Amino acid sequence: MKKIIPFIVFAVSLPAFFACCGKHDKQASQMSNPVIESIYARRSVRQYTDQKVPREILQTLAECGVNAPNAMNKQQWEVRIIDNEDYFNALTDAMEQGMPGSVNRSEPGFRNVLRNATAAIAIACPDDESGMSLINVGLFCENVCLAAQSLGLGSVVMAGPVWRLHSIPEAKTLIDRLGFSEGYKLRIFVGLGYPAEAPEAKPRDLDKIRFID
Repeated sequence: MKKIIPFIVFAVSLPAFFACCGKHDKQASQMSNPVIESIYARRSVRQYTDQKVPREILQTLAECGVNAPNAMNKQQWEVRIIDNEDYFNALTDAMEQGMPGSVNRSEPGFRNVLRNATAAIAIACPDDESGMSLINVGLFCENVCLAAQSLGLGSVVMAGPVWRLHSIPEAKTLIDRLGFSEGYKLRIFVGLGYPAEAPEAKPRDLDKIRFID
């Protein structure tokens, strides 16, 4: 009888053991998924090396953006890829002139007001009462950032410089130079480049997630 009891205990514990193993296997499987890995690994990068991003990669990132979900597949966005250092310098000068104190050239690694990126994707969309156009732009940006992460690039999404530039007369010609169609307004920049920093992940509040039974 004494020999049987340990066997019974072992047998009873097997389901819990395999359930636990199954849970860990599932977690391991999820984290080996390249898409999930990119989501967890992506950070906002604000320091970049001087290495230029090849245009074919920038084109791929923009194409990843236009493959994002969007309302009724209207694709109400226009996209411009910027990798011209002179353009970045002109934007920086315009902001410095139009909003004194907004540019800190003494900042370590300072290159430009687009968070020192060596390339950027500018996205425009029209106004609409539903607000879906802006949601579409957000989905576009997420695709670009995740694709960039998967290719070893850093990214940073920037709305602040956009509203500042819209309020600076000196920047109007630079915005016009992007050549967006009538009715389309510059909404956001996604800065891109090879990262020169590896920021730590910031805490995420998982208590925001609930199941509804």
